[in-house]
Amino acid sequence: MRRTLSLTVTVLVLLTAAGAQTAPDAAELNRLLLEFLAGAGRNDAATHERFWADDLVYTGSTGRRVGKADIMRDVRAAPAPKPTDPAVTYAAEDVRIRQYGDAAVVAFRLVATTAQAGKTEVSRYFNTGTFLKRDGRWQVVGWQATRIPRAEDEARAEVAAAEAAFRLAATAPDIKALEALTEEGFVWTRCAGEQLTRRQVLDRLAAGQLKYPKAGAVAVNVQVYGDAAVVHGVTGKQADAEPFHFTMTFVNRGGWKAASLITTTP
Repeated sequence: MRRTLSLTVTVLVLLTAAGAQTAPDAAELNRLLLEFLAGAGRNDAATHERFWADDLVYTGSTGRRVGKADIMRDVRAAPAPKPTDPAVTYAAEDVRIRQYGDAAVVAFRLVATTAQAGKTEVSRYFNTGTFLKRDGRWQVVGWQATRIPRAEDEARAEVAAAEAAFRLAATAPDIKALEALTEEGFVWTRCAGEQLTRRQVLDRLAAGQLKYPKAGAVAVNVQVYGDAAVVHGVTGKQADAEPFHFTMTFVNRGGWKAASLITTTP
């Protein structure tokens, strides 16, 4: 699971018949998975406490390895969800369960659909959990999450859409939309060499002290490198503005967000 579990979540679990054919406790393990996804979607600490064993080893899709104490700390420190937070729907597909006495392996494909501002984005992960039954109670002692790579054309289209949304929000300016489209460490390096932090960009745009160049026709080239992407573009000439070149870096953390922007004039 990702650290975005604090978001408002609707959970859908699609359990396949294959998961119930090879394990005597398949129904119980299916129920635990369903309850966990629902509770984790609400960022419910009690759900995490019940699901994870104290000796858990959890390897996330980004390669971060943590234990139960780390997960509980993150859950309890997460801010309360806001009405403006994206809505995420989780679905578990192709659930496969193998039981070996008091040990079991539950593998499934997690489909995360994020909806915000009328747009949706889908991410897929292979999740594998190792359960151990102690004193009649199943808990997870090991977990592995692996992001399923998007098709290259799909990823490029998503990045191009994120760049277009950034440009639209910056020229409006729509501060809330721009905040959602940028990383915390976002930096804009302007033509004269001035560097602005994300906070400075948002504050100056809101105060009317900064204007993002309104672009005419835009030629964009997108290159994707896993969960990072680089966008090179040039705007068309307008009556009140010269063309400018821009280079943007995006990172994918449950959605493509701008990490940096460089603008130059020809």
